[in-house]
Amino acid sequence: MREAARCFRHGGVIAYPTEAVYGLGCDPLNPHAVMRLLQLKRRPAGQGLILIAADFHQLQPFVLQPSEERMRELMEGWPGPFTWLLPAAPDTPWWLTGYHDTLAVRVTAHPVAAALCRSCTSALVSTSANISGRPPPRSALALRRALSPSEADYILQAPCSGLSRPTPIRDARTGDIVRV
Repeated sequence: MREAARCFRHGGVIAYPTEAVYGLGCDPLNPHAVMRLLQLKRRPAGQGLILIAADFHQLQPFVLQPSEERMRELMEGWPGPFTWLLPAAPDTPWWLTGYHDTLAVRVTAHPVAAALCRSCTSALVSTSANISGRPPPRSALALRRALSPSEADYILQAPCSGLSRPTPIRDARTGDIVRV
């Protein structure tokens, strides 16, 4: 974990297991790392990204806190496989939000992903470890087939949690489900 955190601090891209698939992550405040990650995925920056964290405190610099009622809902499902769109804080970098005024965030229940966030003392960018439009890898072997060895700077090998689909996404402003 120390080596992964060192990689994070030096602007590296890390592959790691999440609730459903292997993810790619990096320092959300390092624009060069985020652009490299997006280039690796062949994903446009305008789509926005997800941040994962070990606890809500790691997400607070990036988002505006929702209503008390909605916050209770979030905390009931976290840590867990539930991603929420929260209004982005005014100084949240554009490379995270894309063309949106919200940011997708999750307090992960995956023990390795959460340990990585704690080790880095930060939320992490989290996106599936695949080229956009291709199936996301669900194992370290599938990850190796999806990416060439030089594309990720560090790989944390462990099983995904077994969720059959990517995490659902809900809009905290409306409660609407954006992704099932």
